[in-house]
This record gives sequence, C-alpha cells and structure tokens, in this order.
Amino acid sequence: MTAVKHFLDLDRFDTKTLRDILDLAGSLKRAHADGVSKPVFAGKTLVMIFEKPSTRTRVSFQVGMQHLGGQVVVMSDAESQLGRGESIADTARVLSRYADAIMIRTDDPKKLEDLEAYATVPVINGLTNYSHPCQIMADVMTYEEHRGPIKGRVVAWSGDGNNVANSWIHAAVRFGFTLRLACPDSLKPAPEILQWAVSEGGDITVTDDAAAAVDGADLVNADTWVSMGDADADARMKLLEPFRVDQALMAGAKADALFMHCLPAHRGEEVTDEVMDGPQSVIWDEAENRLHAQKGILAWCLG
Repeated sequence: MTAVKHFLDLDRFDTKTLRDILDLAGSLKRAHADGVSKPVFAGKTLVMIFEKPSTRTRVSFQVGMQHLGGQVVVMSDAESQLGRGESIADTARVLSRYADAIMIRTDDPKKLEDLEAYATVPVINGLTNYSHPCQIMADVMTYEEHRGPIKGRVVAWSGDGNNVANSWIHAAVRFGFTLRLACPDSLKPAPEILQWAVSEGGDITVTDDAAAAVDGADLVNADTWVSMGDADADARMKLLEPFRVDQALMAGAKADALFMHCLPAHRGEEVTDEVMDGPQSVIWDEAENRLHAQKGILAWCLG
C-alpha cells in the first residue's frame, strides 16, 4: 500500500520534495493561464474543516479543486459534530471513508497531529497557531516569479514571531536563504524552533532592531500584530509600534526589494498604505499564488 502523503509543516520535507511541489504549482498555473487545465481531480473530494475564519484559505482551496474538476465540502465547528464533542480521531476515521483529502484550519497543532494519526487520506495544514506552510509556499513561489531563485537571498521579517514567522524559519532552512527576524523580546519565536534551525545549518538571526533586520534585504515581510484569539491586544500594539513597515524602513532594504504580507492587513498598524500600495509591494500576486501553490500541494498529496 502506498504511504499517505500529508502536507503538515515544511520542516518535514526535504528540499527536493518542496521544489517538486512548487514545480507542480507552476505548471498548473501556466496551464490554467493557457486555458488547458485538465480535470485531474475529477471524482475527488476535499473536506475543509474551519475552526478559524478564513477568506484566502477557503476560497483558494475551493476554487483550486474546482479548476481541476474536484469537489469540496466545507465544515465548521457549528456545522459538525466536532462542535458537540466528537473527537478529531473519530472525525478523521469517518471523513477518510468519504473524502480523498482533508484540510484543517485550526488553533491547536495537536488537532492537526491527531488528524494525521487517524486519517487514511492526506491531511493538509491550512493554518494552526504554530505554522502556516501553505502561505510560505505561495510566498516563495511569488518571490521567485519576480526575482528568480530565493536561495542565497536575504529575507526580513518585522513584527510578531508568530505562526507565519515559524514557517519562514522552516523555509529558510529548506530553501537556503538568510532570514532575519525583528521582534520584541517577549514575542520572539520559541527557542525550540530556533534551535532546530541552527541544528539544520540555517542562517537565522533574531533581533529587536527592525532597521538592522531590513538592512540590505531582498524581501521584507509583515503580518498583523493581533491575531485571532489574542487577548492582550493593547499591550501587543504598544510593543510592536517600532516594527511598523513604513517607507523609511523599506528604504533600508535593497532598492529592488519586494514587500509581502500574508493578509488580512491592518493598514496603518503593521504596515502603511504607502508600502502596501507602493511599487515594491507584491501582495496581490502573493494572494493569488495561494491558489496555485495549493493546487501543487493537492496534486502532490493526491498523486
């Protein structure tokens, strides 16, 4: 029996596999642009479980499956027995009898692990409080479309050391670029993930100086300061004020540096309108590539 191919976190893959997925994504994007997409997911169904609100994840996965002939079933806590106490393990067993793949967007990474343990079909991480690998695959794809290989480049992050930052750490190791993270001391990534990166030979720097992180960077990243479920919003906002990406901060990066944001953005907080809507911003290409990167992930998972 062929092993089930889950897509959970970037650190679980070697570089070649991630490159294969991006190659698939690129070929599917080109085919769609040329109007020659084939229904390679015909007869396939993806179940999507949402325990957190979503725009890009929901629409991009659903449209991606439909582009390639597949079907989608969407579930939330309120619309399923998960909201009434059924275990993830039992849900995984049942959904595996109905569907060809399961995508979950949730808070607790343990739920993702339970799905992996008990599902007999591919499980895809649509976001947890720990990581957001689909987003980073789209981001790497976007950078390389605009500037060529990301290997050897300098990527800067300014803000909270959150789930998206964690997936950037994984990506820096696997794709071979330098990553500089500027975060307040109390919002830096966990020591365990930084230790993992060092043990894998990653070139990762963590600082509390946004200007130092951005200096000479090829790519600058930001994310919302207050995520879903954060109870300490006011305190976080004060801590993160010095990490706002404005034109003055971007001026410290390379002249041809790109700006990315995984969205949704709180304009005027983590990033100014001038940067969001400026010539260095590729946020709309980045958002579009969620669709194409996830087609590649689905194609890899479904064989």
